Formats: sequence, C-alpha cells, structure tokens
Amino acid sequence: MLQPVAVVERLCIQAAQEAGAAEAAAAALADAIIHAELRGRSSVGVSHLFDYLAGLESGAINGAAVPLISVRGGIIACDAGKGIPHTGFLEAVDTILDVAGTHGCAVFLQNNSYTCGELGYFTDRLAEAGLVSLAAANSPALMAVGSSGRRVLGTNPISFAAPTGAQQPFLIDQASTETAFVAVREAAAAGRAIPAGWAVDSQGEPTTDSRAAVEGSLLPYGDHKGANMALVAEVLAGLAGGLWSVDAPSFTEGSASPEIGMTVLAINPRFADAAFPLRLGAHLDRLSRDYQVRIPGRRPEGTAGKGELEIDSGLFEKLQSAAQKNTNRKSGQA
Repeated sequence: MLQPVAVVERLCIQAAQEAGAAEAAAAALADAIIHAELRGRSSVGVSHLFDYLAGLESGAINGAAVPLISVRGGIIACDAGKGIPHTGFLEAVDTILDVAGTHGCAVFLQNNSYTCGELGYFTDRLAEAGLVSLAAANSPALMAVGSSGRRVLGTNPISFAAPTGAQQPFLIDQASTETAFVAVREAAAAGRAIPAGWAVDSQGEPTTDSRAAVEGSLLPYGDHKGANMALVAEVLAGLAGGLWSVDAPSFTEGSASPEIGMTVLAINPRFADAAFPLRLGAHLDRLSRDYQVRIPGRRPEGTAGKGELEIDSGLFEKLQSAAQKNTNRKSGQA
C-alpha cells in the first residue's frame, strides 16, 4: 500500500519515542529509516526499525545517550554512549565538513554504538554536502570464515559515495556477506527458501533452509574476497574503538549494547579538482547511456519521487501500533 513519506516518518519518530528514544535520537533514526526506504533498501527500512525499538525497550540502546565528540587534527572521535550511531554522526557532521573544508580531508571514528543499519545513509549525507567518502562498520558475528563454520565476523558493510554535480550522488553500500542477516530472517519468517551459497546451518553445512540459516552462519560473497573485505571493515571498526565482531553481543537478543565501531573517511574533492563532481556525473551518464551500466545510488523512477512509499499493509499496521503503544495501554487496548 502507498503511504505518504511524511506520514511514515512521523510514525517512525513516534514509535521510537514510545520505545524510549529522546527527541533527537528518534528524529535521526526515522530519517535513516526513510532514507533506506527511498533507496529501495526495505530490509533496513521500516522492518528493521523494530530491531531498534526492541533495543530501546531492552536497554541495549540508550535512547537518551549524549554523544561525546572530540577533535584532534583531522580526526573527529565520537563515543556514542551506547546510543544509535546516527545521533553521534549528525552531531559531528558539521565538524566533519569544517575539517574537510580546511584540511581537505577528515576522519570520523565512532564507537560504543548500536548497529548502523543502512551504512549508505552516512556516506550519502556527506556526498550531498560535496565530499567523497568511504565508510566501514562491523556488527556482531554472523558470518562463517574458515573451516570451522562458526560465526566469526559480522556482515561488516562498506559504503562509498561521491558527489556528481546536480545529480544524485554515486552510492555503493553493501555487506561483506552474500546477503544481509535481516533478509534471511525475513525469509525464515515467511517460510521461504534461500539461494544456495548464502549460508550454512549450525553444523557448518550448506543450506537453503532459511530457518536453519538463522541458527547457522552467513557466508561471505565471492568466498575469500568477501571475507577479505569483511576483515578490512573489521580493522577499521576496531580502529574506531568498536568491539571485535566475535566479542560483540547480539543486536537481536539481550540488553547489552553491541558497542559497534564505524570509521568514515571524507575527502574534499575541491583540493584535488574542483570540477571532479561534474566530470564524474558526465562519466557515469556515459556509462549508463552508452554501455548500459547500472549506476549505484540512482533512485529508480516511481513512488519515491512522488513523496510516497510502498509499505506492506501488515507492516504499516504494526508501525501504527508501535507509535501508539502507550496510548493503547492507557485506553485498555492490547
């Protein structure tokens, strides 16, 4: 069903506040959820919001966290205070832009946060402000690497974005696994099989059974090449001060924060070539037009441009209920 973006965003904010998020955190989280939906990343959109709501209610997310930010040279460090990563980033984004505007580059290091959701949210924000950016983060261990078949690395996404003049930024955002954990979990909830090569079961055996995959481990894309990229993300997350994936508590169970790390490298292209965004935009147009290359980050034509989102009716009703939780309790409704 189609719903106005403004309505969905308002309900996301209300649901987050009902779950215990402060106003700023609720607004930041809703902004990230809507960004994911507009980009066609529904697996980390409204459906993923409920992981954050559960984290807020369990205490795994500190909804009132006040990020602690310090600047040393070109490095902006942030302790998220066991809150969501978006709040600390938005608090620091003006400083990132100032440092990159003065020195040509900036590094944002954030630790002690909940998982990032759509990592492209962060790089896209910087690309829209004119910066070329690369981000990496880790997550609690979900991926099997090596012969043990045991979870050792997270989905460990990497995102890259660059401005392209008047067009939408060039944006890549991908996990180091064949697919996101939330996609496997959705398949399990619906009783759908998953493609071969996505996961192994709890015994380390390949499986297409989504329920067995949830209990087992995800697999890296491209075998050792994906595992290598996951290790790169792990190193950068560790540099930011985050827990290693194998040490991070689950983001779906318990009341402990996974204390994730995220590193964002930001480069101001004006220090190299002021015309770079326009040159890149023209080059990407040529690749798309003459070679039929799919350009990452370009939003498909459709409802997003009309201010509407396609939301599953059951999911929308669930969101409405979450946004009215305390109201329902007070009125005696379930």
